Amino acid sequence: MRIGLLQCDDVAPELREAHGNYPEMFAALFHRVDPTLEFRVWRCLDGEIPDDIDAVDAWMTTGSKHGVNDGLAWVDQLCSFVRELWRAGKPLVGICFGHQLMAKALGGEVVKSERGWGVGMSFNRVTTRAAWMEPWQPGIDLLVSHQDQVEVLPPEATVVGGSDFCPHYLMQIGEHFLGVQGHPEFTKAYSRDLMDLRRELVGDERVSQGETSLAASVDDTLMARWILNFLRRAIEAKN
Repeated sequence: MRIGLLQCDDVAPELREAHGNYPEMFAALFHRVDPTLEFRVWRCLDGEIPDDIDAVDAWMTTGSKHGVNDGLAWVDQLCSFVRELWRAGKPLVGICFGHQLMAKALGGEVVKSERGWGVGMSFNRVTTRAAWMEPWQPGIDLLVSHQDQVEVLPPEATVVGGSDFCPHYLMQIGEHFLGVQGHPEFTKAYSRDLMDLRRELVGDERVSQGETSLAASVDDTLMARWILNFLRRAIEAKN
């Protein structure tokens, strides 16, 4: 499978030597599940928006320190590309910012959550068991770093997992779009360093809670399996 990675941010320079950049994180995660995957990267944050939706078999978006409501030109251009993928039935998985971008591009709403920052581990119930959720388990616990959340779902979207903190955490739109608010590509070490870097933004109390939560197990490999199952089913259905 050839995957186009829509890169929407860089790892902060002071963390990059220890943790790499986002394309390396995605490759490390998904190659644990399928070493044959091929990734091609488009630096959307630099205005590099793909001009051919069929350049790869499926698409993924990274997270970002930017917000989908920040009024950035490249975000608007990427929203247009997402709508093009939707109309063509091309598979797309959105991670964090990408999850929110997908929702906004298709008519949903994204807001700064009154519940504040989500950092460290998030614990989520699966509310709808989908065919691509194999191997099955009733919850999906992932690392997070976000302040914005999807507030209003776009048409044709179904919530398949969430929590009281983030009700629209995992959503499927039609049969070829999937969005998740968490970061399966993050490691606990990166999450800890990112919380420390953003301490002034996030606040000491929330960072302390986030650091404590890192004692829990993370379902990163399971989520990667679910994502690849979803993409393969979507590709087969399109063909």
